[in-house]
Amino acid sequence: MTTQHEPAAIPRHSPHPTADPTRLTGGEALVRALAAHGVTRAFGIPGTHNLEIYGHLAAYGVEHVAPRHEQGAGYAADAYARVTGTPGVAITTTGPALLNIAAAVGQAYSDSVPLLVVSPGMPLRHPRQSTGLLHEMRSQTEALRNVAAFSHRVSSVAEIGVAVARAFTLFRSERPRPAHIEIPLDLLEAKEPAGAPRTAPPAAPRVPDTALLKEAARFLREAERPALVLGGGARGAAGQCLALTEQLAAPVVTTANGKAIVDEQHPLSLGVSLHSPAVQEWLTTRDAVLAVGTELAESDTWVTELPPFQGRLIRVDIDAAQMYAGGSPADVPLVGDAAATLDALVQETREARAADPVRAHAETAALKAARNAESQPRDAHWLPFLDAIRDALAPDAIVTSDSAQCCYYGALPHLTLGPRARYLHPTGFGTLGYALPAAIGAKAAHPERQVVALSGDGGLQFSVQELATAAALQQPLAVVVFDNSGYGEIRDEMKARGDAPLAVDHARVDLPALARAYGGHGATARTPEELAKALSTALTTPTPTLIVVPEETA
Repeated sequence: MTTQHEPAAIPRHSPHPTADPTRLTGGEALVRALAAHGVTRAFGIPGTHNLEIYGHLAAYGVEHVAPRHEQGAGYAADAYARVTGTPGVAITTTGPALLNIAAAVGQAYSDSVPLLVVSPGMPLRHPRQSTGLLHEMRSQTEALRNVAAFSHRVSSVAEIGVAVARAFTLFRSERPRPAHIEIPLDLLEAKEPAGAPRTAPPAAPRVPDTALLKEAARFLREAERPALVLGGGARGAAGQCLALTEQLAAPVVTTANGKAIVDEQHPLSLGVSLHSPAVQEWLTTRDAVLAVGTELAESDTWVTELPPFQGRLIRVDIDAAQMYAGGSPADVPLVGDAAATLDALVQETREARAADPVRAHAETAALKAARNAESQPRDAHWLPFLDAIRDALAPDAIVTSDSAQCCYYGALPHLTLGPRARYLHPTGFGTLGYALPAAIGAKAAHPERQVVALSGDGGLQFSVQELATAAALQQPLAVVVFDNSGYGEIRDEMKARGDAPLAVDHARVDLPALARAYGGHGATARTPEELAKALSTALTTPTPTLIVVPEETA
């Protein structure tokens, strides 16, 4: 719980709330602006150049989590945003620290996550020619502008509040994507007129053109073979998605980011199956496909372009550019907020000539069986372990995953979850090392909920130092690592090319011992039964527990 400090507890160097509010340092102006937008937690690492920001966090009620690497701070803030629905905030210092977080910014951009990164920058009048100042680089804003939605370098203390309001306006009114705000070093410490606090205006839900809504509703009403495809952009419209699925007797398939928007045990749910050739072929035969909040991109379909749809493709997205994405242009483009748009479609299709629900249920079951048969030789060995994980999870558990075989082949399609649960996956950009710091961010947001991280040994070691951060939380957090002694996916691709594996085989590390060295617990589970037992203990032990599942590598 966030608490506001009383004046007596305010650090000596922080004037809030007794000082003249019209003149603030840049550091205080930033923290004041964040607090005005409801920020109560930030992730980051203090450094020589950002101490003026840190000096004001406590006075404005902003709690702080300190990962061991800036990339971990970015992933933790990303996950915090995903599970709370509010922007995640990460604080870095200059130069290398900002570049360290760039991969996490790229991941947030790919997955439409509202992540705000704030950093110091070189002084206002710093010469363009190199001077050798600590952490100096040619242009931080140019570097971040290429991975974020925007990078804003302020030129006065008064502009700081404007920049923060701009970022939150983006998060609220457009496709949410990461933003970076840079504050020159001299402005962080300078006291200048700050102006009144500014806040982003509330955004009214955007609703598509009425004529297009009616056209889409007519196609859905008349469809005999409808289908729904749900991406991450449908997350805020879960109730409406379920209503349309049942109202139209339409089977529903999701992308990785849309996982479990509709209960994956529902008889009309195909789960995460957009990559299945059988499901892709089935989609092309539908007379109406409603795709909500998805790019229909290669990262979800695993093919460069889906086969052409024979029926009408209706796309719903807040981003107009997505009407043409993935090589599948919309026949009916509905640009607007998913919840508001689907509300209208639910009303307009109440008199739909629904498909036969018995036939639709049977068709869904047959498709799931076909999907499983396609991948059975590859995926079968993960299934008993995934069943053990599922049986240990509460209905509202949060699972984070890495760009690892056990996750995209295993857990995404086969670990069935309900709508109260969340599954966080680094789709699109496909970074390694996401699962552990993301689990920390999720646990910081919801300490009362179960959190389980799934990873491979290769991906884990991109961010394994965050076990120390997890230990500092003093909360139960389970980390399940499927250990194939290296980079299994790349090893398999090399073999498929006829190449001898190179630089993909690693000596097996004693990861349970490493977890204990960081202040947690460690275990090895060679069977599903051993995994179930270890998880049962891990989810009630107030420290991170790393559980290794050794895999054959031959």
